[in-house]
Amino acid sequence: MTVQEGILIVLSGPSGAGKGTICKELLKETDIKYSISATTRKPRKGEKHGREYFFLSKEEFQKKIQEDEFLEWACVYDNYYGTPKSFVEEVLSKGYDCILEIDPQGALKVKKKKPDAVYIFICPPSFNELANRITNRGTEDIQEIKKRLSCAKEEMLSVENYNYVVVNDVVENAVKKIKAIILAEKCRVARNRNLCIK
Repeated sequence: MTVQEGILIVLSGPSGAGKGTICKELLKETDIKYSISATTRKPRKGEKHGREYFFLSKEEFQKKIQEDEFLEWACVYDNYYGTPKSFVEEVLSKGYDCILEIDPQGALKVKKKKPDAVYIFICPPSFNELANRITNRGTEDIQEIKKRLSCAKEEMLSVENYNYVVVNDVVENAVKKIKAIILAEKCRVARNRNLCIK
């Protein structure tokens, strides 16, 4: 019996929308696998290659760019970050769903290569709530907060490029909705033709 290929779920939205929190809950409650990114930044204390990230040298990363080995990549503060195509494809081929938590710019790049993935935009309940979340984290100064909020306004406009939008007012409710989306996607005719048409 052939294994039905898993679904790539792309979760994105503005900074402070709660993508990371939702992702952690989904991974706890389901057998979805997390897409591990590659980076050229140095490992932080306690981080392991192949667990938090695939840690690569700049030369290795640039070689992989030339060989089209990333679904998407970007250079942020002098370090490269990217989604390795081979890791995602291996997970999917084993029948597991794979979740990719990424910013909207990265999601658009992935969509060009994986148009059949499921694109879910995580939205805050309101822009004021988003501002409160970013401010209350206490990890950014005023200038950085202003920059993130300005960027978030732009990113909210990209919602049209997604299949679904989930408002993250209560994390448990947002997780339930995403699980329902995945279940519905598994029942799509396009993913199940081989079951009915022999």
